[in-house]
Amino acid sequence: MTLTWIRQPVTSHRLQRLSGMSLFSTLSPRELKIIDGMLHNRHYLANEIIFDEGEEGQALYIILSGIVCISRRREHGDEMIAELGAGNFFGDVALLDNSPRSAQVKAIENCEVAVFFRADFSSLLETNAVIGYKISLELARLNSRRLRDSLDANSRSEVL
Repeated sequence: MTLTWIRQPVTSHRLQRLSGMSLFSTLSPRELKIIDGMLHNRHYLANEIIFDEGEEGQALYIILSGIVCISRRREHGDEMIAELGAGNFFGDVALLDNSPRSAQVKAIENCEVAVFFRADFSSLLETNAVIGYKISLELARLNSRRLRDSLDANSRSEVL
C-alpha cells in the first residue's frame, strides 16, 4: 500500500542555505525554521553599498546569491579585505553590539541577502535561549578563530 498523501516537507532555498552554514550548524531542523522565519530578504544591485564603514551595525547579512566586496579605508586608498559569495555571511559582530562598522560592504554583482537584525536576535535570546545560546557560541568560536588568525598573520609578518 502506497501512502501518496504523505509528502516530505518542502525546504526553501534559503533554509537549505542556512542548514549548510557554520553559524547554524548546531541547530535542529525545527530551530532552523524558527531562524528562517526571523530573517528579512533584501536585494542589492551591482555596485550598491550594503553598509558603509563607520555606520552603526544593526544586522548580520547572509549571502543567498551574488558576490560582495569587503573593504576598509586606508591612507593610501581602499584596502580590499575579502570577496564573499553565496553561503557566506558578514556583519556578525552587529548581533553582539552596536559599535560602528569596521568596513564597507558593496555588492559586486546583483545580490540577494537574508538579514538577521540585532533586535530580532535579542528577542530570540529572551524567547528561545537555547537557540540564542547555540548561535552565540558559534559567533564566539568564529571570532576566536579570526583573532587567532590575525595574531598568526602578525607573527608571520614580524618574522619576515
